[in-house]
Amino acid sequence: MDMDLTGKTALVTGSTAGIGHAAALGLARQGASVVVNGRTQERVDAAMAAIHAAVPGARLQGVAADGTTAEGAAKVFAAVPEIDVLVNNLGGVSTVKPFAELDDADWQRSWDRNVMSAMRFTRHYLPGMRARDWGRVVFVASESGVQIPVEFVDYGVVKAAVIALARGVAEGLTNCGVTANAVLPGPTLAEGFSRRLTESGQTEAEFAKGFFADRRPTSLLKRFTSVDEVASMIVYLCTPAASGTHGAALRVDGGVIKSAF
Repeated sequence: MDMDLTGKTALVTGSTAGIGHAAALGLARQGASVVVNGRTQERVDAAMAAIHAAVPGARLQGVAADGTTAEGAAKVFAAVPEIDVLVNNLGGVSTVKPFAELDDADWQRSWDRNVMSAMRFTRHYLPGMRARDWGRVVFVASESGVQIPVEFVDYGVVKAAVIALARGVAEGLTNCGVTANAVLPGPTLAEGFSRRLTESGQTEAEFAKGFFADRRPTSLLKRFTSVDEVASMIVYLCTPAASGTHGAALRVDGGVIKSAF
């Protein structure tokens, strides 16, 4: 299995923590030159230091910019003109409100953070990949884009759009060496859930038991996935070994989605 990414440059948006950081670390382990991105220089520097500690000799570049804005994306483009691998990880839940309380600003914030960011980065870097006839684009979506959660409807809707965006991009990539796919994590013990766990004062097992009983009763694992478990799928899709996987929505959801397809 060819997992070697030596000589390739990979950008992971929103890679200072959580799934994005785990993906950046995994790509560095496969030999890629990795661009770490986050909103502040302090977080970018800390993330790069952690990767260097785990992968001595890792080739890293850091760009501090808010990729949810056109201005922030342009800053990344100026610093990193070309890449071979793009992981559109930037996104997440913007707010937790009942549907009736979500205002226009909430919807726009969710859209910009999850959909527009991925669209901008893909639109910018895809032509270069096509010209070189090799590239990987991975969109980090969510199982919430398939089974819309009542507690954050806007997040489910925009992640459904990310899944559609990934497929739409793939439809335009026929007979070439560039692939585009979506990864659908389930409830993952990243920053958001880790914070809620700490605030609850419960053990991880206690917190998970209540969460999966009340919020995700269809889960088969009945536990949170780790960021490393999700990153393993992302990294695989970025390698030569995944050359036959294209236009897919691949789940790392612990069986939350009640379908085998």
